[in-house]
Amino acid sequence: MESLILGSFHNPSLILTGGNYRRSKTVKSGCSSLDILERCYSSKFQCHHVKHHFRSPEKRFQGKRTFSVNASSGRSLESESGAFDPNSTWKSVKNALGAFYRFSRPHTIIGTALSIVSVSLLAVEKISDLSPIFFTGVLEAVAAALMMNIYIVGLNQLYDVDIDKVNKPYLPLASGEFSIATGSMLVISFSILSFLLGWFVGSWPLIVALSISFFLGTAYSVNLPLLRWKRFALIAAMCILAVRAVIVQLAFYLHMQIHVFRRPPVFSRALIFATAFMSFFSVVIALFKDIPDIDGDKIFGIQSFTVRLGQKRVFWICISLLEIAYGVAILVGGASLFDWSKYITVLGHSILAFVLWNRAKSVDLKSKAEITSCYMFIWKLFYAEYLLIPFVR
Repeated sequence: MESLILGSFHNPSLILTGGNYRRSKTVKSGCSSLDILERCYSSKFQCHHVKHHFRSPEKRFQGKRTFSVNASSGRSLESESGAFDPNSTWKSVKNALGAFYRFSRPHTIIGTALSIVSVSLLAVEKISDLSPIFFTGVLEAVAAALMMNIYIVGLNQLYDVDIDKVNKPYLPLASGEFSIATGSMLVISFSILSFLLGWFVGSWPLIVALSISFFLGTAYSVNLPLLRWKRFALIAAMCILAVRAVIVQLAFYLHMQIHVFRRPPVFSRALIFATAFMSFFSVVIALFKDIPDIDGDKIFGIQSFTVRLGQKRVFWICISLLEIAYGVAILVGGASLFDWSKYITVLGHSILAFVLWNRAKSVDLKSKAEITSCYMFIWKLFYAEYLLIPFVR
C-alpha cells in the first residue's frame, strides 16, 4: 500500500512507496529527490521521527496521519495533539466539580448547614451574643457536619451503585464519572477530616454528634452482617429521624450553649418545638425519598414502605403528617407570649401548609419526574422551617 506525502506546492513532488522514495512524474521544481531528502533530514523533525511513521515494505503502514513536506523550506509538519488546550482543561475541571457537586447531594448539604445555623440561633439570649466567638463556633460546627454529611451520602452511593443505575443514573458513581476508587478516597478523606476538626475544636457535643452520625450513616449503608439497615423500612426511618431530628437539634444547640457560650444547658420552648417538629419532618423525608425509587428498590430487595404499601398510599401519608405538623406549629405559635413571634410563626406555617396542599394535589403519581420534583419541594419546605424556628418563643 502506498502512502503519499503531500507537498505544500499544488503539484506534489515526492511520493513514498513501501517506505522507499521515488520521483513523481509531475515534478516542476528543479530539485532532485536527493535534495528533498536532504532538506527533510535537516528539518526540526529528525530522521528517527520519519522512520517512526514509515515502515518497511513487509510491514503495513499503521495509522492515518498525513504528513506534509514543504519543498521550499524542507519542514515536516504534524498537528501536535498533545499541546496544552486551556479550554479543554477548564472543561475537565468544570466537569469534575459538577460531578463532585452531585456526589455531595447538595440538597442535604443545604439542609445540614441551615439547620445548624438555625439551632445555633436558639442559644442566643441577647444581641451581644452575636459576637465573633458565636460565628466561629457556628462555622466550626457547620464545617465538621458538612464533611460528615459528604461521608454519609458518599458511602451510600458506594454501596448503591447498581441500585442508582436504575433510580439515579445521574449520580457520578452510577454514571461512571467517578470510579469506585475515587469515591472511596473522597469518603475516607472527608470522614477523617470531620473527626480531625471535631477533635481540634474540642467540643464534646460536636464530637458526640459526629460519632453518632458516623455510626448510623455507616450502619445504614454498609453491606455487612447485621448492617445495611436501609433494607428495613422502620429502622431506616429511625436512622434518619435520629440524625435530622435529635442529633442536629440537641447536639449542635449544646455545642453553642456549653462550648461556645460556656453556659449550663437550658431546654427552651423553641428547642423542644424544633425537636418535635423535625421528628415529623424527618419521618416524612425518610418515607418520601423512597417513592421515586420504587423500581430499583424492588429489583434489589429493599423493603421500603413504598415497596410494601404502594406509592400513592405513602405519598398521602407523608402529606398528611406534614399538614398535622403544620397544624401543631400554628397552635404553638398562637400560644406565644410575644406578638411578633405569634404573627410570624402562625402566618408562616399557614402559608407553608397551604402551599404544600396545593402542590400535592397537582402531582401525577404515575410520573417519576413529578414525584422527584415534589420530593425536592419537600426539602425546600424543610429549609423554610429552619428559617421560622428562630422566631418561635
